[in-house]
Amino acid sequence: MGNVATRLLSLIMLLPSRPIWKASELADEFNVSERTIHRYMAMLDEMGIPIYSERGPYGGFSLVRGYKLPPLLFTPEEATVLYMGANLIRDVWGQTYNDAVTSVTAKLDNVLPDDLRHEVMQAQQTLVVGGLTARDYRPWESILHTLRQCIGERRCVQLQYRAYGRQEDTERILEPYALTFQWGLWYLIGFCRLREDMRTFRVDRIQQAAPLSDRFDIPRDFSVREYLARSMRFEPNYQVLVRLAPEVVLETRQRHGHWMEITDEDDGSAVARFGVANLDWSVGWILSYGAHARALEPPELLARVRQAAAEALKMYHPIDT
Repeated sequence: MGNVATRLLSLIMLLPSRPIWKASELADEFNVSERTIHRYMAMLDEMGIPIYSERGPYGGFSLVRGYKLPPLLFTPEEATVLYMGANLIRDVWGQTYNDAVTSVTAKLDNVLPDDLRHEVMQAQQTLVVGGLTARDYRPWESILHTLRQCIGERRCVQLQYRAYGRQEDTERILEPYALTFQWGLWYLIGFCRLREDMRTFRVDRIQQAAPLSDRFDIPRDFSVREYLARSMRFEPNYQVLVRLAPEVVLETRQRHGHWMEITDEDDGSAVARFGVANLDWSVGWILSYGAHARALEPPELLARVRQAAAEALKMYHPIDT
């Protein structure tokens, strides 16, 4: 955040959202030290803001009950964030939050002054975010709605799930902890009673989802973000090396240079290095360059490229008459 005044105002807005806030939690929210949080609290107290504090392992800070916050005032940037955030939610969640997005933007339209609303409209026209949803999730909106309700009510859900590459479904009873949107896809995270372990399910592979009467509690030490960092970490099984002819080096660098390591050679060619979980994409990518790309490592990749090239050549080989 930009300055102390902004942080103090944000603190006043944030404190009523929970009965009690620990100094460490506030420090994480504002990316400052706990000592700085204590200093901010002293400043608010000097300004006459009724701050209640309690020491001990279960203590923390809160606003005195009954304190009324002043009317909300937005800067053009803050109002733009609200509008764009609402529209992003609509893009990601679809029909599930469509009515809420329509309602909140209508309320903003009614309370914002004309000049501020005009600035926000200009910003929305020049700051455009798109392409977040890689696939159309409308067929799964009812499933997403059911999952969201079960997560909120801490209610188990029965899934009919079709895993990758399988033709048959498996039936799972899951304690759903969270939904997460990663790489343009929705995932469900929870404790699978069939496997007796944490599992991650792609929502577009869920055939049916039915709420159950069984309740559950999420372990107090469980963190969705930490679980995602562990379970969705990309671990490459292969390190691929490909020599690129000078004619395709620039194109490759522009298209893939943000994740490939591309090293220039003295003759104008380059060597691309990258990790992959499997070799399928690498084979097709190399062959798409024809004679301008040559696989160097690993040996399994060279064999796969030779086999694919031979099969393609056989397909187009002239038939003897």
